[in-house]
Amino acid sequence: MDAPGDGLDHRIEDENIYPGIQPPAEGEETPEPQPGFHVQPEHYAWFRQVLARTTAAGLTAFAGDGAATAQYLTKRQGQRHFTGLTHSATDSVQDANERLLDIDFVGTDHVFRLNRTRVEAFSGVAKDLFRHLEEGRVEQYRAEVHARRRSWPLLAWDSEWDGPVSVHQDGSVLAMRVLPQA
Repeated sequence: MDAPGDGLDHRIEDENIYPGIQPPAEGEETPEPQPGFHVQPEHYAWFRQVLARTTAAGLTAFAGDGAATAQYLTKRQGQRHFTGLTHSATDSVQDANERLLDIDFVGTDHVFRLNRTRVEAFSGVAKDLFRHLEEGRVEQYRAEVHARRRSWPLLAWDSEWDGPVSVHQDGSVLAMRVLPQA
């Protein structure tokens, strides 16, 4: 799925679209373009790809997978930030698996102090959906997440995790819990 194309699974090319909103002509006079950005019909397919692939990049970054994120971004979007050496002390690394609300998730966790209390936060994506994104299958991810979006347990207390869990309709999760004092 590496070749450029117009499907969501294909990488996008950087476009250099000049900004401006062109008001309709008044008689035979064409008014000056106004500040802003207007996607013209000839760029709809490209813009659809950009939106879908940057959404995928956001999810893979949220789960801590820089390599999966890089495949969805162009150089101008910051692809280089997600390539090369990643050190766990300076970046988010996808290295955690959690079962929350009877759903398997992959992602990353962080431990921090909040008013002297140790707290763990886990962020990730449903494991099966993440595998689609990791392997560049945006269209498959979108089809499956769309079919499940109304069945996610949006916000609940998970007694096994011992904390609140928030599942978004895109398959992402954020869970927090207080850790025992060391």
